[in-house]
Amino acid sequence: MSYLLRVQLPDRPGSLGSLAVALGSVGADILSLDVIERGAGFAVDDLVVDVAPGALPDTLIAAAEKLTDVRVDSIRPYAGILDTHRELELIDQVATAHDDRLQVLVDGAPRVLRVGWSTVVGMSDHGPAVIVGSSGAPESRADDMPWMPLEKPAVLDPTGAWVPQSWKDMDTTLAAAPLGSSGTVLVLGRPGGPDFRPSEIARLGYLAGIVATVLG
Repeated sequence: MSYLLRVQLPDRPGSLGSLAVALGSVGADILSLDVIERGAGFAVDDLVVDVAPGALPDTLIAAAEKLTDVRVDSIRPYAGILDTHRELELIDQVATAHDDRLQVLVDGAPRVLRVGWSTVVGMSDHGPAVIVGSSGAPESRADDMPWMPLEKPAVLDPTGAWVPQSWKDMDTTLAAAPLGSSGTVLVLGRPGGPDFRPSEIARLGYLAGIVATVLG
């Protein structure tokens, strides 16, 4: 069983090593690490850890937070493919697809950006419409998206009146980025959080911009 932990820890030598030892003490093995953000004296890392079948995620949280100034922001099961070049792989898949390029994009975006689902939406005569969605995209859809047209990547307010109640019930954090000047937008949903960090919004923007160029 693998889990994805988002951990905030002191940005100083030895912090990550201490965390690895602490997680190892409860039988967890770190498979990969991504630095999500660095701030004044702290870092936010995403760690994929492997644990024995039946191990409780609470033991990972308790082990990590025994360390001084370490906080687990979130933990959730992880079934993605470990790949240090995820964005490049997805861009290549979109570029080489013969058709349904937007579907390739939304199918790959959750793995690349570590979210629960993604959709591409555009404006029709009747308001916002979902053009394509990933397999995990919710069936409930927003009747209005007052933030469209979107000019730049942004975190969306998950408590807004336009957000379907089912999304709110799942505590879904939201982000979006325009796909060039086409009027279409790539929307990401992360049920249960955590919140999108500025560095994640920047990555989303870079990815959407390159994909928009590929799509022409």
